[in-house]
Amino acid sequence: EAWQSEFEKYKQIPEFLVENPDMELAGFKVIYFWEWIHRLLGRLIGLAFAIPFAWFALKRAIPKGYGWRLTALLILGGMQGVIGWWMVTSGLTERTDVSHFRLATHLLMALVILGALVWTALDLRLLASNQSKPSKLTLFGVVVFVVLFLQLLFGAYTAGLNAGHVAKTWPLMHGSFTPAGIDWTTDLWNKLNNDPRVIHFIHRWWAWITVGFLIALAMRIRSQSKKASAAIHSTYGVQILLGIATVMTGVNINFAVLHQAVGALVVISTAWGVHILGRELQQTEA
Repeated sequence: EAWQSEFEKYKQIPEFLVENPDMELAGFKVIYFWEWIHRLLGRLIGLAFAIPFAWFALKRAIPKGYGWRLTALLILGGMQGVIGWWMVTSGLTERTDVSHFRLATHLLMALVILGALVWTALDLRLLASNQSKPSKLTLFGVVVFVVLFLQLLFGAYTAGLNAGHVAKTWPLMHGSFTPAGIDWTTDLWNKLNNDPRVIHFIHRWWAWITVGFLIALAMRIRSQSKKASAAIHSTYGVQILLGIATVMTGVNINFAVLHQAVGALVVISTAWGVHILGRELQQTEA
């Protein structure tokens, strides 16, 4: 009876009415599971951070200068839950899916938190090895982060607008370098944010600009850490292959999920590399 009650609620929203009118209870249980497990894992992540943080705070064991940073990370984690609900509500009344702007906000917030966690962990590791000063963010590091952020943004747009289905061919899109039938001279801002063909095109080719910056980053830090350099090369290499595979298989769900997961690994390896650049700056200043 409880399952049927939840299913009846789902039957009232556009996704069921337009896309899944033939869905039965068994199918509803499948999509319900993925939403439920995602929310449960989100709560577990929050507890995994909040409980040890509270314990070490009570023990006065948090290093000086890190209390505010860890508090900020905890607040961002809570905000991520709010953003997730804000995203979900966009698909409950008029749309058959969630807003791609809200989806992008939710995904990018997750990746920002991930990068900040990695950076903080690396700073604490430096502190534990008697290097008291945290790493500094260099100008080149900022540029790398901005370039990667734009690629991730258009990746989120691609997912939110199902833009991966625009073309199943690579490197050309239906025999053309640029998507056919687009007037690039009018309302460019709207196209950049809402046209699946333009968004697919940008995500496909901005990737190579991103790779160029990541190669430069990996080369700069190689003398400091061959492991970090190899991690950057490995993650962007696998990510490019998965992106191509996702396109050429018509957005096969397995490739698409792996593409998103390795995107998170790209963020981790990039944060690691940029952090090493900041360590070099500290050593130069010293």
